[in-house]
Amino acid sequence: FQALSQLYFEPDMERKNAAQKWLTQAQASAQAWHFCWTLLSPDKLPEVQFFGASTLHTKISSHWSELPADQHEHLRAQLLSHILHFSSGPKMVLTRLCVALAAMALNLIPHVWSHPVADMVQAFQPQSPEDAKATQDPQLHCLALLELLVVLPEEFQSSRLAQSRRGQLREALAGEWRAICPLLRQLLQSQDSSSQVKEKVLRCLSSWLGLDVQLGETQELVQDCFTALSNPVLFDPAVETIVSAISQPDCQYVSALMSLMPLVLGLHDQLKTAVQDGDMETSHGICRIAVAMGETHSVLLEQVEHWQQYLALVNMILSCTGIPGQYPISETTSSLTLTFWYTLQDDILSFEEEKQAIYLQVYRPVYFQLVDVLLHKCHYPSQEEYNSWSCDDKEQFRIYVDISDTLMYVYEMLGAELLSNLYDRLGRQLMDPQQAAQWQETEALLFGFQSIAETIDVNYSDVIPGLIGLIPGINISNFMLADTVMYTISLAEWLVDHPVMLGGMLPMVLQALARPELSVSSVSTLKRICRECRHDLGSFTQDILTVCQDVLVKGIHKQSSQCMWLMQALGFLLSALPAEEILGKLHSLISPHIQQMDSLAQQSIIHILGMLSSLFSSLDINVVVVLEQVYTLIQNILSKWLEDTEVVEAVCGVFDKSIRTLLQDFGPLVARLSETLGQIYSTFPQASALDLASQMVHVFAGEERHISSIKNLLKVLTSSTVTIFQQIRDHPDVAESFMHLHAQVLKRKPDLYLECDHRDVNALFYCILSLKFPETSTVKAASFFFTELLSRCQDVSSLGEVLQRDGKLLTETILQAVGGGSPRSLMDYFAEVLLSLSTHCPVLLSQWLQELLQSPGFPSAQISAEQKHNFTEQLLEQSNKRHVKEMVKEFSLLCRGLQG
Repeated sequence: FQALSQLYFEPDMERKNAAQKWLTQAQASAQAWHFCWTLLSPDKLPEVQFFGASTLHTKISSHWSELPADQHEHLRAQLLSHILHFSSGPKMVLTRLCVALAAMALNLIPHVWSHPVADMVQAFQPQSPEDAKATQDPQLHCLALLELLVVLPEEFQSSRLAQSRRGQLREALAGEWRAICPLLRQLLQSQDSSSQVKEKVLRCLSSWLGLDVQLGETQELVQDCFTALSNPVLFDPAVETIVSAISQPDCQYVSALMSLMPLVLGLHDQLKTAVQDGDMETSHGICRIAVAMGETHSVLLEQVEHWQQYLALVNMILSCTGIPGQYPISETTSSLTLTFWYTLQDDILSFEEEKQAIYLQVYRPVYFQLVDVLLHKCHYPSQEEYNSWSCDDKEQFRIYVDISDTLMYVYEMLGAELLSNLYDRLGRQLMDPQQAAQWQETEALLFGFQSIAETIDVNYSDVIPGLIGLIPGINISNFMLADTVMYTISLAEWLVDHPVMLGGMLPMVLQALARPELSVSSVSTLKRICRECRHDLGSFTQDILTVCQDVLVKGIHKQSSQCMWLMQALGFLLSALPAEEILGKLHSLISPHIQQMDSLAQQSIIHILGMLSSLFSSLDINVVVVLEQVYTLIQNILSKWLEDTEVVEAVCGVFDKSIRTLLQDFGPLVARLSETLGQIYSTFPQASALDLASQMVHVFAGEERHISSIKNLLKVLTSSTVTIFQQIRDHPDVAESFMHLHAQVLKRKPDLYLECDHRDVNALFYCILSLKFPETSTVKAASFFFTELLSRCQDVSSLGEVLQRDGKLLTETILQAVGGGSPRSLMDYFAEVLLSLSTHCPVLLSQWLQELLQSPGFPSAQISAEQKHNFTEQLLEQSNKRHVKEMVKEFSLLCRGLQG
């Protein structure tokens, strides 16, 4: 009692935890079978009684074998007696006792206790008129029985059982349903039953449905559940129960389903009333029932004699899709229906051609109505109302992507006729001045067109030129309409096939560029046009450059990313010009920014360097001339900001993007850049310098004229890193980039190591220290380095000699990591190195493993000599990467005492 008092009422967490630990041990003891009944005495506090009931459940579910068989009957009688006693509360104690009796039933079904449900029902019936009079409140006993019937399937679902035992119990319990069903029907139909009893009946049915009780066996009770929908107290549990009943995956009893169809359709009037009254909960619940009936049972679609009923259901679901109000502000029901439309369409289109034609005749008109409904749901509210929404609501409304996806699926059914329909509506909208003022309708039509065109190639459609022709006539003064117009134009593949239309589109885009609120859409649209249509933009080049330069100088686009996109767009644009024009335009574009760099603050310098990187990433011509001209300025910046990681990273980014774009054409700057990189890194080692060096190795290591520069750079970077490798433990990004650099060298030009001093290679090998880094990316880079190194050992003598001398240390380091020195999530990387050792030096690996693993307690005290021997043999025999990874993971679990 003292421990329980400490657990429930002690504010000190340490004392509370100590009490919990002691009580858990007490529950596991054999004495718990006896003291639990003392704790359940009527004079004890509810918390104490609850612990007693929980202890009883723990003993029955986890220590059942401790109880002799001759005590089973006595335990059952005690449990039933206590459940009857606690039927008046506390509720938490009653539920726990019911769960304990359910656990006992699961231990005894079917051989010892063949009909538990029937026996439980019988136990709660008054045995004589005197008993009936003595029962103060029969409803409490009824509720206690129902609680017991609710938790029995739940306890089965949550219990850990062998598969064969689970199947046996599921079958036995499903057979007990016949003993419950009449009782539940009687209670649900009776006018004497309280709402509390009826709610418990509904919960009971839901619980038993989890045992895959077939709809054919529950159909009459499910029909009774529909009557509960008219009771506001029972509405929610009734909806849950009905949806559970008709959503069972194996529920394909057509006759049972068809018997429920009139009941579902009969809810339509209640749905209309709820919608009119703004009763969202009721409309939501009825919609869930209708969708469950329509979505789960494609079999109903094929009941030809009942086609009118199914069509009525489809129309009922359509009314739910079109429920008034804006998602997610004034309604959340419409989104429930969207998957149904895809399911129905998929079913119809899966029929053979002749049958499909008949169904399309019936359902195509419904899908055209659906398009109207969906586009109406897309309508923005007024600007004033929209501004009052929270950021989350705005995001949910515009990421109402299921509407976009549904329109895309609808296109598969309606085809070109849908595009013509949208085009005609947009044309009528824009021609009528009164309608054109309703910008929401225009925006929704464009959104619909965009949804289809984003994922389906509609360029062949003869509607496209007409649509593009309509866009310049749209007034884009409204921000939200302008945003959608930009994204519609950004489907620039249309314009590739219709370049004559560019003259109408570009002025809109350039006008939008000057509006900060359209920053993202206008810039991304211009970038896409410049990328896709660059060869058709010659006559517009100067206009585009002038506007872009103006907005960049004025700082219209506050986000750095938009400025980068803009520079990429200009890179694509300039790339299509004649070579003699490019340099002049390039100079006028970047000169204003470069001239400022010498006197700017750090963030501004990084911003301008980022813009240059973006420009050079898409400028598909030789810009070395430009780079040579700004090289001295960049060196000056570096001399001032050498220890600023962000500035160095931005400088390296300029050259990295240039090398990726120019490849071998970057050659004239290789020697100069190699020297600069060596100076940067020797002064202040940074990962970005190593990453740029890796890129240079990748592109230029195979070219004889650059090999001397690359070799000297590699020597400087390696000696600087090896000198400070211990300090690099605080900078895992540098270690990671260093490993990637050498892995790149081993991959592209391993003979660079032929002339290396053995001491250098030896020092490099000792960088296995990085294997002990906790960061995943660093360990991944190190394992990549070693797998590359091991594969080159036979070809490069200096590497082979280091392996002979220090391979045992590498193996030891890996085994320590696998044995518990590193997180388990990293085991795949260590497995790859072990596989590489096994592949390239199996004899040496065998010798090293034997020497290392014979040490007691290595790599873990948890592992036996036999397990070590088995691991060694399996590793040396296995060449499949996946199997080696599984073996290493299993060995690691054994080392950590976590097997099984």
